[in-house]
Amino acid sequence: MIFKVISLGATVAAATLIHARSSSAACVHSANARSCWGNYDITTDYYETAPHTGVTRTYYLSLNNVTMAPDGVSRWVTAFNSSIPGPTITADWGDTVVVYVTNNLESNGTAVHWHGLRQNYTAASDGVPGVTQCAIAPGDTFKYTWHATQYGTTWYHSHFSLQYGNGAIGPIVINGPATANYDVDLGPLTIQDWAHSDAFYLFSINTGPPPGADNGLLNGTNMYNDAGSYYTATVDPGKTYRLRVINSGVYAHMKFSIDNHTFQVIAADLVPIVPYNATVIDVALGQRYDIVFTANQTADNYWIRAIPQLSCTNNKNQNGIKGILRYATAANLTADPTTTAYAYADDCGDETMSLTPKLTKPISASSAASSGSLPVVFSQAKWHINGVTQVIDWANPSLGMVEAQNASYPSAFNVISLNGTSSDWAYFVISSSIPVDHPMHIHGHDFWVLARGTGTFSGAFTDYLTTAGPRRDVVVLPAVGFLAVAFPLDNPGTWLMHCHIAFHASEGLSLQFVERYSEIGGNVGVDSAWNKTCTNWKAYVAGEPTLAEMDDSGI
Repeated sequence: MIFKVISLGATVAAATLIHARSSSAACVHSANARSCWGNYDITTDYYETAPHTGVTRTYYLSLNNVTMAPDGVSRWVTAFNSSIPGPTITADWGDTVVVYVTNNLESNGTAVHWHGLRQNYTAASDGVPGVTQCAIAPGDTFKYTWHATQYGTTWYHSHFSLQYGNGAIGPIVINGPATANYDVDLGPLTIQDWAHSDAFYLFSINTGPPPGADNGLLNGTNMYNDAGSYYTATVDPGKTYRLRVINSGVYAHMKFSIDNHTFQVIAADLVPIVPYNATVIDVALGQRYDIVFTANQTADNYWIRAIPQLSCTNNKNQNGIKGILRYATAANLTADPTTTAYAYADDCGDETMSLTPKLTKPISASSAASSGSLPVVFSQAKWHINGVTQVIDWANPSLGMVEAQNASYPSAFNVISLNGTSSDWAYFVISSSIPVDHPMHIHGHDFWVLARGTGTFSGAFTDYLTTAGPRRDVVVLPAVGFLAVAFPLDNPGTWLMHCHIAFHASEGLSLQFVERYSEIGGNVGVDSAWNKTCTNWKAYVAGEPTLAEMDDSGI
């Protein structure tokens, strides 16, 4: 399918133009000047300009099958470096990051996606088997390389079917400027639903809505039936703290709060925003929020809460997914808190339409916009988008087909071709008449979110263009509603778009964009090592055909 693109006259620089900026006055980053970052600052247009530090950060991840008890209940898990979450990948804005991923599983392939990173001209490192690479065979190692052109908080996870639901996740922190000052960075906090059974097994026996989890984890730990332990953060009275909240779950839409504390929200996904105050925020699957709070309450212990919303998910421990904020001067540093949660409405809302990016990026309306429609339908136990239930091929990724100058994609790949230049934009409306919310995630881009609501999208795209409109890489498609989005064609590659409810993605709720086909070949990181991964995967499949069979979409 060829998707219409619309030239609106607003030039968006290609990734090859991203360069270091010189300045006569450096801006010194400090607790009292977090908006500064050397020769850059919070106003730098990171879509067009980014540092090149000359620093390479190298990490080694091993994906292992191990037995763990994250909440006190022992079970078989799949974990990076035998830890949930896996090691935090930390870099500075402008660094080059190299990650070697070794598959030490007994009988599964894998691939690792670096969620939210635009991968400008490095599509081969996006980490989607069947789309940007072949699956990594057991015993094999794949090298991922990317330039940190963005900054903030994100995460990595296996993109091999439901594998990340068994624990294959980890945080990413890219240091850079911020829209509010703070004294101490508490680092990432992953929040996720957690089942006591294997995700593949739950999918195999499920005949209705996604199976609900038994519990949830904060940074890989929680209590269950008096076993396990709580995540704990200790703070000093009067100091201000940054916390990086990541919903790394497979099904649960969460509301996040810290009892008795108001916080500022300073970033959504990898987009710095104009700060706003909140006591409770919605964190959909895949979304991230950076928050800043001051330890200004009575020195005591307070619950940190991640609350699954039962209006759109199932969880057997809704009020028990918690951590502890301890004041260092509290009278009792071992007691559980006795604080009360803030009131909230049980729903699957989205903060998105309340967000104002610090860096505004207008879409010019110099010519009339034209829309493309992507309806979401559920039929015969499968999800369909754009009329197709996506099924990919771990041994034949679409990026490899493009490199071979073969555009005859199987229909099940669900490919939408986007051909144009960096000054062209793609617009589309994702819609659904089904009473189910879907957190939609795009690879290789941020969404420019034009409109979101229940019912039917009406009017023209030009009616919704705004200079300060929200941007992010995960937005919730409302139940019986629509989501109108746009993005510039500034990143040649093969890019997945999918629902981040893992079970929905496994049931085919995904598609891929092949963007600027003629400019992909030889330009996005496909090399001999990439091809060797395909050779190794095919050899593995030939020797273990039953272990490589796909029971779902593959992503």
